Amino acid sequence: MAHYEVEIKSLLGDAKNAVALRDKMCELDPKCGCTARNKQLNHYFQGGDMDELFSKTKDLFDAEKQEQLKAVIEKGTSFSVRSRQKNDEVLLVVKASVDEGTSDNTVSRLEFEEPVDVSLDELDKRVQSAGFEFQAKWSREREEYNYKGATVCLDKNAGYGYLAEFEKVVEGEDMCDSAREELTALMDELGAEELPQERLERMFAHYNENWPEYYGTEKTFVVE
Repeated sequence: MAHYEVEIKSLLGDAKNAVALRDKMCELDPKCGCTARNKQLNHYFQGGDMDELFSKTKDLFDAEKQEQLKAVIEKGTSFSVRSRQKNDEVLLVVKASVDEGTSDNTVSRLEFEEPVDVSLDELDKRVQSAGFEFQAKWSREREEYNYKGATVCLDKNAGYGYLAEFEKVVEGEDMCDSAREELTALMDELGAEELPQERLERMFAHYNENWPEYYGTEKTFVVE
């Protein structure tokens, strides 16, 4: 079964704001704790053929995962294809929008995110063999927290600086609206402001145009 990811971003800017948000979560939820820490390389792709991508990568997954990937491709209309290295683990990530916005930055998305038993370079070559080209390469450090039933990721992103992602994963599209309402309520009690989609798109476009300047560095920019 394909899963739906509901995710809302909040731009924090600097480390002080990230620490303040973390401390507030721990204050309001005694069960809140860090569930994972990792360093990531994320390679975004554009163009290409989704059916060909399935053909080039399906042998990396068992039958159940193949069906999940096929479901995302069949139901989606706008896709974001990525390869990811998370510490030593390599994953193929495919997301498709199910609300207004792009599959890169929309609030609700179908998602497929599964590990593969090949190197990041080998996975990139398979994706490129399906006609895709690199759009940009991203790097970040991530801390993941469980807060009142939601996942909150505190990210230190090249280019963007510190960013929080509030996320819930649900099994049906009809559950996306209620999940968004839950996330919005959690953000309100924490004093976290949603990053407007229009500004996020401008930031995303600026990074894509200039990614070699930021990838793997501590450099950041501000786009209003």
